Amino acid sequence: MTDPNGFNLIVIGDRINPGFKSVKALFDVEDIAGIQAVAVKQAQAGASYLDVNIGPRALTDHDFMAKIVRAIQEVVTVPLCFDFPSAAVQEVCLKTYDRARAAGRSPMVNSVTEHRWDLMDLYRPFGPFKVVVMASERVEDGVAKSNRNSDEIVSTVRGVARRLQGDFGMPMDDVFIDVSVNAVVADTTGLNRAALEAIRMIRSDPALAGIHIMGGLTNIGQQLPARAADGSDLKLSLECAFLTLAVPLGFDAVMATPWRPYRPLPDDNYVLTVYRNFLQQTGSDALRAVRKLYRA
Repeated sequence: MTDPNGFNLIVIGDRINPGFKSVKALFDVEDIAGIQAVAVKQAQAGASYLDVNIGPRALTDHDFMAKIVRAIQEVVTVPLCFDFPSAAVQEVCLKTYDRARAAGRSPMVNSVTEHRWDLMDLYRPFGPFKVVVMASERVEDGVAKSNRNSDEIVSTVRGVARRLQGDFGMPMDDVFIDVSVNAVVADTTGLNRAALEAIRMIRSDPALAGIHIMGGLTNIGQQLPARAADGSDLKLSLECAFLTLAVPLGFDAVMATPWRPYRPLPDDNYVLTVYRNFLQQTGSDALRAVRKLYRA
């Protein structure tokens, strides 16, 4: 989606998710028409894909999961992104998905990790599909570990990309790397800085040419007040600050609400200035930098 404010992003609409109270209420009463309306609103706002997550019920009620997929595809032609760690749930979604209703376009499986590689067992019987790969974790000696710096993130991405290309012949254009955008209020070890550096490194690697780099922005402003010290919407401004720095580095896709008014921030924007300072800090200095977002 090319938005009118300057960012050129592939937007995966995130609203069909019980994490939103209004949508949870729709699932609770099985308001299919209401869920369809959410799908239509996102498609009309320019979403390139629609993320679909019905919560834990997907594990126990496969018929309802399939019903939701069919209902959404009755009203939109946007391809769907199935957001479940369970291969059994993904199989239901992929069996139900009608490519013809999406103009022949492939669905997306969200999300593969080195320790959730069983999702790729679905590729040959149901593929091709696109994948979201979580680059925040790796497997060492059979144990899942969190990636804490840019070198670990990029090493994981290179290994996963080689495996997807070599074992499945998957083109890099079908791979979306989620670099994980962390809440600043809990980031005392430079995870935001590592994500931005990883974006630069991934985009500059010729072996990864064509790969997409994405993340969800809902976490970055968690537990912060509504207003920044300059009076702006703090969460929106912080999301825009991240995009202002990340997009020029090669960040090209986002899991987000399509009608969020994202815009590049000018260099002298208060939140952008404070965020840049925060990126240079660790430990208690990082926490003090965060407080400056909402305390003049």
